[in-house]
Amino acid sequence: MAQDLWTTDPRDALRAGPDFDLASFDRNGHPGWDGDKADGEEYLPERGEEMSELQERLFAEGREGGTRSVLLVLQGLDTAGKGGIVRHVLGMVDPQGVALASFGVPTEEERAHHYLWRIEKKLPPAGRIGVFDRSHYEDVLVVRVDELVPEDVWRARYDEINAWEKQLIENGTTIIKVALMVSFEEQGERLMERLDRPDKHWKFSPGDIDTRSKWPAFQDAYADVFRYTSTEHAPWYVVPADRKWYSRLAVTEILTRTLEELDLKWPEADFDVEEMKAALRATGEDAPA
Repeated sequence: MAQDLWTTDPRDALRAGPDFDLASFDRNGHPGWDGDKADGEEYLPERGEEMSELQERLFAEGREGGTRSVLLVLQGLDTAGKGGIVRHVLGMVDPQGVALASFGVPTEEERAHHYLWRIEKKLPPAGRIGVFDRSHYEDVLVVRVDELVPEDVWRARYDEINAWEKQLIENGTTIIKVALMVSFEEQGERLMERLDRPDKHWKFSPGDIDTRSKWPAFQDAYADVFRYTSTEHAPWYVVPADRKWYSRLAVTEILTRTLEELDLKWPEADFDVEEMKAALRATGEDAPA
């Protein structure tokens, strides 16, 4: 059995509280984990198995009329590792229980509606773990930095988002908000790797350079997101993203502990189990000719 080296619940270690300071945040750290990469990689699959069973219980509950779901919101600049979380963390559970949605530049139809319209269409149904690769927070991040709407418009969205998330929670959706924060230096190295490797060119966009040139503005925007929308009912977990092994380990642990607290039970059979066993035995063991 791999050793559990979490000294602190990562939800406590990574939560963006009132005193959180993004400017001094160590993006190369591993808060709460008293081990190295090898320890983390040994522990991750074991924890993944536990997470997978909990996800199956949630899925079974939804199939039997349950109303609960989980929404994992992933935010971060390009190269922060959102795709890696989807592949390496959610890849450890049954894909039929996961509802993945990615939000890029809004389409013409989406722009014609309220900014939450396209988000609501992708909310996870009962029994599912929904994953947002980017989310409604683009409307207070990119929209702000690129000055797509006036300041009074995007500032009003903080309170609107908080109220909307609270309503989702009251309706049975548990929200986990994760911000993957990569350092300026590490992001530069990851972008260069995409340019150096032909098999990574498809991941690169010339727009990545433009986004990188606005680094200070994005950091200010993220700092305000944590300041105004890390609430008691839906806090932000700010995860150092320079070490991919740690960010995957931390998100797995946050998701698993959250699922554990839902106290998920296997649905009870709506038929007589012993009667069905007897009926099965009566069919005999030999296949019909």
